[in-house]
Amino acid sequence: MTDATETNTQSSEKQFVIQKIFTQDLSFETPNSPQIFTEKWEPKLDLNLNMSSSPLNDDVYQVTLTVTATVKLEETVAYLVEVQQAGIFTVKGFTQQELGAMLGSFCPNILFPYAREVVSDIVTKGGFPQLLLAPVNFDAMYAEHLKQKQQTKH
Repeated sequence: MTDATETNTQSSEKQFVIQKIFTQDLSFETPNSPQIFTEKWEPKLDLNLNMSSSPLNDDVYQVTLTVTATVKLEETVAYLVEVQQAGIFTVKGFTQQELGAMLGSFCPNILFPYAREVVSDIVTKGGFPQLLLAPVNFDAMYAEHLKQKQQTKH
């Protein structure tokens, strides 16, 4: 009887494992080069973030963070960079609510530094000043997502 209890306790334990982190897709465009390099560098940044997750099999999920940065001088696009930073995660033993938070906030928090590095590297290799993206509060973004989801139900 004791063995069965221990087995049930072990199987209901929460598990989180990073199996793989990888760049799934990367795009860098400089539609107005080389002329853009002769302009005074006073850039405006437009940053968009998007998260998605999908189950791969039991308790294993792919989470993808898409970061799109468009930098303009006045109305002229200097460059556009988009990276899809993905990860494969084992997430086991969590309630549905906790699972949503893990996939919608915790995993993107893990992926963001990798995406940030890819963006910085490709922008520099493209001949532009380094672009360092500011930290992102994925907890707040996920809370806002839940709030909007609740409002659309009513």
